[in-house]
Amino acid sequence: MLHAEDQTSKDRVRHATAPYINHEIDRRTNRNIRRYANSSDEVINRRIEELDQEWDVERALEVNASTLALTGLLLGVTVDKKWLAVPGVVLTFLLQHGLQGWCPPLPILRRLGVRTRSEIDREKYELRALLEGR
Repeated sequence: MLHAEDQTSKDRVRHATAPYINHEIDRRTNRNIRRYANSSDEVINRRIEELDQEWDVERALEVNASTLALTGLLLGVTVDKKWLAVPGVVLTFLLQHGLQGWCPPLPILRRLGVRTRSEIDREKYELRALLEGR
């Protein structure tokens, strides 16, 4: 298991996220693991399936950026060319995230509890370890 400090140094999103938010996300993940520790194999397997479906922060950013960019493009072509500024701004944010691991929507998503793939996987692997240890 990676400690929070090890994860932060290896994960650009965690590094760009305020420590208190990372701590809260880690606390919720640990609470989930403890909650399922005494559950049946069926319940744990169902939770693992839920984790496989959980959107990570990268996916949330990509889908939101694409939606906003396409909407701005559509409005720019059909309503007013001023709407073309929206895709320009959104794509700049997406580029910034790709290069630096941070963009203005990231703190909002993290405050909402959207986790990185490694944070989701940590919970999943801990639950699998519980199953294997039985």
